[in-house]
Amino acid sequence: MAEDFCSYDKETFAVKLPKTSPLILKLIVLVIATVFGVYICSVCLRQLTSQTKSMIEVFERPNCITDRVNGSYLHFPQPMTFSRAECAGNPVRFFVIISMQRSGSGWFETLLNSHTNVSSNGEIFSIKDRRDNISSIIKTLDKVYNLDWFTSASKNECSAAVGFKWMLNQGLMEYPNEIVEYFNKRGVSLIFLFRRNLLRRMVSVLANSFDSQAKLINGTHKSHVHTLEEAETLSSYKPIINSTSLLPTLKEAELTITQSLTYYNTTRHIVFFYEDLVKNDTLVNNGKKNDAGQTGWEVWAKEKGARDRPAWEEGLTGHKLVDALDFMGVPRTRLSSRQVKIHKGPLWDHIKNWDEVKRALNGTPYESFLQPDY
Repeated sequence: MAEDFCSYDKETFAVKLPKTSPLILKLIVLVIATVFGVYICSVCLRQLTSQTKSMIEVFERPNCITDRVNGSYLHFPQPMTFSRAECAGNPVRFFVIISMQRSGSGWFETLLNSHTNVSSNGEIFSIKDRRDNISSIIKTLDKVYNLDWFTSASKNECSAAVGFKWMLNQGLMEYPNEIVEYFNKRGVSLIFLFRRNLLRRMVSVLANSFDSQAKLINGTHKSHVHTLEEAETLSSYKPIINSTSLLPTLKEAELTITQSLTYYNTTRHIVFFYEDLVKNDTLVNNGKKNDAGQTGWEVWAKEKGARDRPAWEEGLTGHKLVDALDFMGVPRTRLSSRQVKIHKGPLWDHIKNWDEVKRALNGTPYESFLQPDY
């Protein structure tokens, strides 16, 4: 059977094709080539489009996120009392300096106000009517951040950052939830400024209270001075500190600071200490060296890197103040203040019953307050 199957003539399976014109064959080849070429081009185009999209996602997406993140802190106020004119398109940032009396906030605010783009409007809630209730507080805040609050510090149309000072005993601790909600909704940045050495603050509070009655400088009470002679006059008074209530008083002040940081922890904020600002500013402006023999630039270079030297050479006062400017989003520049420090040198020169105070604090967590700190 196998032999029979294989014995079929080859011609039995031969198929004779009809003759085809060469022109038709050429046309068929041309059509196939055209279709194939179009297909190849479409594949390349899809790949190029895909690559372009991926490049856009890689390079543009971070900028969009940055803009969205920073956007809530950039504002374009429309004041009721004046027109911002050509500055209407310039964004404004809102801030508040949160502190306690006699903690260096006045000096710090004068530094900020020396910046051409910053307006800090002072201790506006020192007047009780403005903080009687949360409604009056919010009404006052709206007026400040709408640029309708006028003081000698106001830069009006072209302010890039607007704020004020707010002491902890001026309503901040009574309505924390409502104020936090307002700050977060309006995009207000908080700058906390406190003293580490609360004993120094106590000396300043007692001396300032005494001068409010005694008026040592030409019959006028001055909380801040601008000459060395005025500073020496005010520092000549040495308060007597109640050694019995000293520890509870220091603990209470410390607790108040801790509570404020807890209450406002969910806001955008930064914390500074007066001692750091004073040391930093003195080191840089006076050209002195620290205990390690380092100049201001050497300290800066070690902490920030040598690449920041051009900025240093432009006259920056110190990296803590630069941190404040960066946090506020305003250009770095030299900051200055006419205020003169009142109580300089070791505390034993400013407390009349120093020995009592020393005995009361020795062996306590506040013993370090007895040591010279700047």
